[in-house]
Amino acid sequence: MLYKYEMHVHDSLCSHCGHNPPEVIAKVYYDRGYAGMCFTNHFLQGSTAIDKTLPWEDKVRAYWNAYLRVKDWAKDKDFDILFGLEHHYGSGKEVLTYGIDLDFLLAHPNIDVAPIKDYCDAVHEAGGFISQAHPFRRAPYIDPNVLPQPELLDAAEIYNAGNSDEDNSRGYDFAKRNHLYGTSGGDTHEQHESNIGKAGMAFPYRIKTEKELANALFRHDGRCIINGVIQPAEPSKPSFYHFVF
Repeated sequence: MLYKYEMHVHDSLCSHCGHNPPEVIAKVYYDRGYAGMCFTNHFLQGSTAIDKTLPWEDKVRAYWNAYLRVKDWAKDKDFDILFGLEHHYGSGKEVLTYGIDLDFLLAHPNIDVAPIKDYCDAVHEAGGFISQAHPFRRAPYIDPNVLPQPELLDAAEIYNAGNSDEDNSRGYDFAKRNHLYGTSGGDTHEQHESNIGKAGMAFPYRIKTEKELANALFRHDGRCIINGVIQPAEPSKPSFYHFVF
């Protein structure tokens, strides 16, 4: 049996671009039969909804408190809620960060403004896992001349439900070319998105903690969900990625 987890989602408490509180988004995935989800709200240099003038501890506790709120909602539903972040490090480039928690954030004040190598080194030192979010998305806020740095990464999104097939195709090729694990995420921002249920990762066991999630990703135990279909452990390029680079 495989258990489905959404790996890229935003809520209105922590992400300026989010439209719903976390428990509303969580209920949609719960009703779709997912075993859980990892909230990856935009960190402080991205589209954050957190007041950036607050002291560091108050800012990071705001993220954690949103996580605790939805975790409390899920406690009697056999639905796993996990904490993560989407960190913007400049030029529209972002990395999904798994396996960290409040203690990590409290121990690394102002890590949001650290150079991306220092950020990744700190996450890795703490046992965390990093996947490049939508590595080749074309959008006005993203500088296409600034490329992902594969040497800093553990993975890259090979399927982002908010991307075009062409952009996802380039992400798939990037991951394969650089021998990176592939992840999949819905990039969900509101409860009525048609892409809900089309993305995420499927694991052969339940995941209860952030460390368990990072370890499962490091072991490559998850299978990508692409366009609603759970893929083989090492997926071939989806047939609807019609683009060659």
